[in-house]
Amino acid sequence: MNKKTLLQLAKTHGTPLFVIDHAELRKNYALFRKHFPRVQAYYAVKVNSDPVVVETFYKLGGSFDVASMQEFHTVYRFIEDLPPQERQDFIWDKIIYANPIKPVETLQELDRYKPLVTFDNEEEVKKIAKHAPNAGLALRLRVPNTGSMVELSSKFGALPGEAVQLIACAHDHGLTVEGISFHVGSQCTNPENYIQAIHLSAGIFAEAKSRGFDLQLLDIGGGFPAAYDASVPKFATLAKKLNYELDRLFPKSIEILAEPGRFLVASAGSAVSKIIGKAVRNDKLCYYVDDGVYHTYSGIIFDHCTYRMKSFKSGPTQLCAVFGPTCDALDTISLAEQLPDLKIGDYLYSNTIGAYSAASSTHFNGFPPATVVHVNR
Repeated sequence: MNKKTLLQLAKTHGTPLFVIDHAELRKNYALFRKHFPRVQAYYAVKVNSDPVVVETFYKLGGSFDVASMQEFHTVYRFIEDLPPQERQDFIWDKIIYANPIKPVETLQELDRYKPLVTFDNEEEVKKIAKHAPNAGLALRLRVPNTGSMVELSSKFGALPGEAVQLIACAHDHGLTVEGISFHVGSQCTNPENYIQAIHLSAGIFAEAKSRGFDLQLLDIGGGFPAAYDASVPKFATLAKKLNYELDRLFPKSIEILAEPGRFLVASAGSAVSKIIGKAVRNDKLCYYVDDGVYHTYSGIIFDHCTYRMKSFKSGPTQLCAVFGPTCDALDTISLAEQLPDLKIGDYLYSNTIGAYSAASSTHFNGFPPATVVHVNR
């Protein structure tokens, strides 16, 4: 989003402001489909669960990875609006419930939809068999997360060596395991994570078949990196490597799906905040703005992400600190920004902040989240 448009929107709507560019969402979705023609994209709703964002991907033919019933219903309301003749008695082609650990109440509510759900342990099999016997299953594997910005393997995933036994366990409980899923960690810039995970999955497919279990689905998860800076590998290069391995190891009869989130929405979000205070502390110029880590900049805490603060005004710059509006010292956006000498009432902005940002906003200390504005819908 260009500076002129962001500044106009801030003056029109006030700050703090979070702007979502739907033209960018459509561009990113088209890029994913172009480079992964065999893979169905299941947008990871947790990354940015705004219903208007979900609607844009739904209209593009996207499917969805949900991890809570709130996210499920955000998506399902679009399916409910379909004419009866266009509905199916299952929702696998549009929704996967990809949280491996689910409350009993969630399973009881999901069961009537005949969902596809992930699991990674025997206790979860027992819960699903009792409370959601109509579900289809995908076994979540523990795979390498080396170099990913947010690792997930310590919390979820069955060891490859126990995978087929868990598939057999599900079968013994009257359930069908449709396939394998994995997640290489969020913002994965190491393609070897994917390649090793694909190889592990292929081995499990073969072992499962030798024991009479015919798997039909591979979910390669998320982790596809957003281009935050020049150090991030080119998406086309990553896709070429993955497609080669997928085509080599999995016949066309195997359904391949993925759960992109950050890649689809990060570059579509921009934040604009206003300087509400200014001070010099320890010889460093400090700016206080009306947004912070309890709001749009929550990714600094929860996503281990760095967002650059930029000025709409030019001029000589100096090393500055930028703080959020709350009374908590944790509310620190940056201690090392190069910014000019600005006045109270001037604006700062950040681009590429569409993922894991406004989704975690709170009302901490009485400060409300940023106003969300959708453009190019």
